[in-house]
Amino acid sequence: MSDPIELVAPGFRLARGVARHLRTLDYVSVPELVPCAGLRVDVMALGPKGEVWIVECKSGRADFQSDRKWQNYREWCDRFFWAVDTDFPVDLLPEDTGLMLADAYDAEIVRMAPEHKLAPARRKSMLQCFARHAAQRLQGLRDPDFSLSRF
Repeated sequence: MSDPIELVAPGFRLARGVARHLRTLDYVSVPELVPCAGLRVDVMALGPKGEVWIVECKSGRADFQSDRKWQNYREWCDRFFWAVDTDFPVDLLPEDTGLMLADAYDAEIVRMAPEHKLAPARRKSMLQCFARHAAQRLQGLRDPDFSLSRF
């Protein structure tokens, strides 16, 4: 019998491995977070000291080359990373970004992203966004029939 995780999209598998690795570093994460209208990050992570990392998962060359928004993600985090599998042509990725090699089960940071500390007001906004997003996801798991459209 095959592993059910192999049946989901490559980006989801990478995000799962990234989330597992980040947890070993004492970071918590949420997938598909929207920091502002028009942007959706694959993984946003929150560190034990309030650090905010964004990880974009790319399944191949075409996926990377079609991404026109990634530069806008930098202003919403302290560190920005790419997560790719071992077959990805990593020479395409900008050297001034972090790099993780990942699969569905784990990841490894092979290049630490440079730090660009968030301004205090932006950090507060991101922490609130992270908390609300995580709470909404948890509420949806606890009560999937509850509709927010009632309010």
